[in-house]
Amino acid sequence: MKKALIVCAGGMSSSLVAKKATALFQTQGKDIEVAATSIYAGQKAVEEDQFDLYLVSPQTRMYFDNLAKFAHRMAKPIVKIPPQAYVPLPNQTQMLADLIEAHI
Repeated sequence: MKKALIVCAGGMSSSLVAKKATALFQTQGKDIEVAATSIYAGQKAVEEDQFDLYLVSPQTRMYFDNLAKFAHRMAKPIVKIPPQAYVPLPNQTQMLADLIEAHI
């Protein structure tokens, strides 16, 4: 199973987006799980190399460069989520799923 982590300001909005993306992957028969957490827990997860892919939410883009340093040390991909892919609606969830699949 591949695991992706969405890093968000507080982890609340990203939790909903992560659940929708995981459910979409399950309906498509893909073995990808998406989790979500706050910026502080996210930094620890990146430093400890806990996931296969790290995604930075639109509201935490200012932390991207710092997180990217750790992700690159672990040779793990990290990407910024475009605002239009950060909405828990079907088309936007598919957009996020496509982004995850392209980088995981």
